[in-house]
Amino acid sequence: MTKTTLPGTGIRISPIAFGAWAIGGWFWGGAEEKESIRAIECAIDNGMTTIDTAPVYGFGQSEGFTGKAVKGKRDRVQIFTKFGIRWDKMTPNLHFEKTKNNQGEEVSIYRDGSKESVIKECEDSLRRLNTDYIDLYQQHWPDTHIPFEETMDALQILKKQGKILAGGVSNYTVKQMADADKYFHLVSNQVPYSMVLRDIEEELVPYSIANSKAIIAYSPLQRGILSGKITSAYKFNDGDHRPETAYYKEPNLSAINQMLKEIKPIADSKNSTLAQLAIRWALYQPGITCVLAGVRNEKQVLENIKAGEITLSCDEMKIINSKLNLLALEV
Repeated sequence: MTKTTLPGTGIRISPIAFGAWAIGGWFWGGAEEKESIRAIECAIDNGMTTIDTAPVYGFGQSEGFTGKAVKGKRDRVQIFTKFGIRWDKMTPNLHFEKTKNNQGEEVSIYRDGSKESVIKECEDSLRRLNTDYIDLYQQHWPDTHIPFEETMDALQILKKQGKILAGGVSNYTVKQMADADKYFHLVSNQVPYSMVLRDIEEELVPYSIANSKAIIAYSPLQRGILSGKITSAYKFNDGDHRPETAYYKEPNLSAINQMLKEIKPIADSKNSTLAQLAIRWALYQPGITCVLAGVRNEKQVLENIKAGEITLSCDEMKIINSKLNLLALEV
């Protein structure tokens, strides 16, 4: 896979990255350690060398699996992880109330952008990841109770210490990113983006292009629905929260599947799947530097890597976009 450069850094990344939320198990109906580690190893061996994880993905499990998988391979991978979400500490900024961790215990999740927390979380992540530095350290969600200056000062300290190579944010608005960028040079914003969720095109994409910021797109398959495999009869594992989201409910589910049926001939002509087409479509969009493809096993790794090999003509992109522009969803 041809590498691309994270803007403002010398960090070379794979344009399709290993999205490690699912291997954390939480929200995805569990994950098996050996299968998860094999998936990461397969990704690295096949050129998908960028791995994006976070402490809250399985309450340390995703980072732990990643750390085991990259042992002896650290010089070949780029690790992205996050900070600012705590389940072991209460703050004024509640993020998610009463969920169950991987042990079935009820916990609440809070946002925390304080300097003390950022530095502590970095140390915890370094330990779980079995590394002495993080390539890209991202604030998972903005904490409106903590001044940007304090949070960004923590990133400045960590960068001076060599514990992070670059800092970014996730789920920030344009204004939030511009305000935070006054105190620390942010290289990226990680946001949801897919064929059925395109709100960033209005403000964030133009801002990022104008200011040389990377957009790291997550959920390019809208948590799997753009694979074309999700029907009303699909059976989800216990603990899988996807059926509770708007895209998986009617009339959205039927509308999305109809759209996928209409663009499937393009996928077929490329000898590709709908999932591969959706990933490649996202990569073709202006301002998108990297797409995170969620992975649970080796088979999915190899399927996602093939998405980078697809070539779409201008006419094919116009056909796809015309179908998407007609899509009316209730979200």
